[in-house]
Amino acid sequence: MTDPANPFASMMKMGQDWARAINPALESFTPKGFEALLPTMPKNVLEMFMGKTLNPDGLDARTRLLITLAGLTIQGAQAEPQVRLTVRHAREAGASKQEIAETIALAGLFGGVPAMTKAMELATEAMKEDKT
Repeated sequence: MTDPANPFASMMKMGQDWARAINPALESFTPKGFEALLPTMPKNVLEMFMGKTLNPDGLDARTRLLITLAGLTIQGAQAEPQVRLTVRHAREAGASKQEIAETIALAGLFGGVPAMTKAMELATEAMKEDKT
């Protein structure tokens, strides 16, 4: 006796076949290409929009970005481009590699080891381009 076909797999295959029929170039499409369209903002711009410029008594951009990274990690690092972008921006805002690793590790207590591991992989990938 064989198991019935997985309906989700069948639905995915139909969608992929449909997309291929409409535009054959979609077969090699990867959403990672969109990340190149979002450059890392300079530190002064990050501080202006996310830091103390508009709220002198508030959190600085570096701290806000580390908090954002923790939240993305706890969610299970499902939003891969957002994790990489947040890591790049946090580094630009002055966060050290150690601070990023500690933020992800602490968030792992709430999100679990798989979420922490995935976020660490994404952060490592994002920091490979670092010159500092």
